Amino acid sequence: MEHWRWEKDAQDLAWLTFDRAGESTNTFSRAALEELVAALDEIVAAKPRGLVIRSAKENFIAGADVNEFVKIKSAEEALAFNRLGWDMTQKLRDLPFPTTAMVNGFCMGGGLEMALACRYRVALDDPRTRFAFPEVMLGIWPSWHGLMWLPKLVGPTAALDMLLTGKTVDARKAKRIGLATQVVPLRVLENAARMVTLEAPALRPLPFTERMLLGPLRGLVVSQARKQVAKRARREHYPAPYAILDAWKKYDGDPYVAPEDPTCSIKALFEHSTTRNLIRTFFLQDRLKSIGKDTDFSPRHVHVVGAGVMGGDIAALCAMRGMTVSLQDTAPERLAPALQRAAQLFERRLREPRRVRDALDRLIPDVSGAGAARADVIIEAIFENLAAKRDLFAKLEALAKPDAVLATNTSSLKLADIAEGIKDASRLVGIHFFNPVPQMMLVEVVSGAGTRPESAARAAALVRALDKLPLPVKDSPGFLVNRVLGPYMQNAFRMLDEGIKPETIDAAMEEFGMPMGPIELADTVGLDICLAAGKALAKKGVSGEPDAPETLLNKVALSRLGRKSGQGIYRYENGRPVKGQPDRYLKDLVDALIEPYLTEATAVHAEGIAGDADLIDAGLIFGTGFAPFRGGPLHYLATRK
Repeated sequence: MEHWRWEKDAQDLAWLTFDRAGESTNTFSRAALEELVAALDEIVAAKPRGLVIRSAKENFIAGADVNEFVKIKSAEEALAFNRLGWDMTQKLRDLPFPTTAMVNGFCMGGGLEMALACRYRVALDDPRTRFAFPEVMLGIWPSWHGLMWLPKLVGPTAALDMLLTGKTVDARKAKRIGLATQVVPLRVLENAARMVTLEAPALRPLPFTERMLLGPLRGLVVSQARKQVAKRARREHYPAPYAILDAWKKYDGDPYVAPEDPTCSIKALFEHSTTRNLIRTFFLQDRLKSIGKDTDFSPRHVHVVGAGVMGGDIAALCAMRGMTVSLQDTAPERLAPALQRAAQLFERRLREPRRVRDALDRLIPDVSGAGAARADVIIEAIFENLAAKRDLFAKLEALAKPDAVLATNTSSLKLADIAEGIKDASRLVGIHFFNPVPQMMLVEVVSGAGTRPESAARAAALVRALDKLPLPVKDSPGFLVNRVLGPYMQNAFRMLDEGIKPETIDAAMEEFGMPMGPIELADTVGLDICLAAGKALAKKGVSGEPDAPETLLNKVALSRLGRKSGQGIYRYENGRPVKGQPDRYLKDLVDALIEPYLTEATAVHAEGIAGDADLIDAGLIFGTGFAPFRGGPLHYLATRK
């Protein structure tokens, strides 16, 4: 066998190991599935006392190989591939002896369905151990028994939370909800899997309340879940979560009871444009993840200058990801708020007191700036003033190690202008984060005319080390994201000046598929920042009129700056906008609002600001939230009817 191997030990226990040939991660290709079925037949014939399934990789199984989906050309082929997975998990579940999945790292999609087919799941106690059903984010649902078996194991409440969102569950939470049988440290992982399989303990019964929700109250559960889904996604845009609810309510998650049902069948989802575009988006994301892999650079010390919201959050993120970080500002009182926000972020993300403490220990206040001399990467995140940045980089260059990366987080100034303050301009690169830093996935990696390729590659490696998505862009006003957002938001404000309600503008763009409308987005970014960015881009000849919209000017003059001040275009209560009802509008309004966005994306492509059309689509999906179900703005333009 190419991908699987198995042997029996002295206690007559079978150990089946998945080690997909030629890949760094285990995924189910058609060949791997067929081999697994053959291996299970061999193991049954050997009559062991039990079976443990394990991985030879750093992760357990990351699901089905998405490349298999690309090969599928018809609904019939999709059903055939699905049947292979369905039959495999059923065969595993029907084995006449105890079975255990020994889970390390990612256990996702088809990998989790295989683990559910086992009687027990013993998981490694490590933050990297994660269980998830991400199928909903590809426009499909777990149809290898996952939708059928997960609610019966953990109850509908926890199951639907995973199934409808694609969110991951760590090992300890998996134990709490009943998904993991045991959670143990690495030194006893193999022995725990052995003992559980040999002892075959009774399974934990589902609590009475969850049994009621699984049975007579199933309709109520689905009704409430559908209301929550409707708040996040429209059925015509994202049919998969609605299909999950329909398939579970009507058919208990069996895709073969009614294979033609248009509300939830595999056939209907496969033929929907959303599924094709979400799979396209998956590959776009995968491409961004591959950027920065062509260097072995692994930053250990990062020095950040500027402890404002942006700089402080960049520093906190680096510390959270295991790097030593020195955070510099002019006085201790300027550093204190950043450290407080960092502590809150660590408590929210890391949870365990020991891990929170360790991350805080790695974040070092540095008023003197001494950390710059030891840093592998120095990131400038001060206010947008060209003279100040030039002066700062002249000082940093004199302090920095010869091979340290010098990076600016500027959003509106050209690298070429900033570089006039340093002797070796080839060291300077842009690493442009977006607010809020912990949430926004995209980071633009900006190369000026003189930037060394190695500097840009190292900057991209830092971005990947932070688990963000690097997008290489050229040094041009607004780069990609702000360049495209500028005309779009200016256009929305001009409509506001013309008397169209902000609620109507936002509702039109949310109907188009944006996660939030342009007016609420401006309030979130800050109206003062929108005004300054708009003026900076207009001066440099980017499309858009040089005169700022009147409403925007007036709000900034009154210090009504948006969410951060509690009042902008909207009034905010507990951080949420207070909105009235939108007026009725026609499709013409939607088209008029999105057209400047599409026009600017086309112009960016023509000017070669990013490598190609796919990279522009990726950047605008992950940087601006352009509707993933449309596959990116340039793809949308090429395919819209």
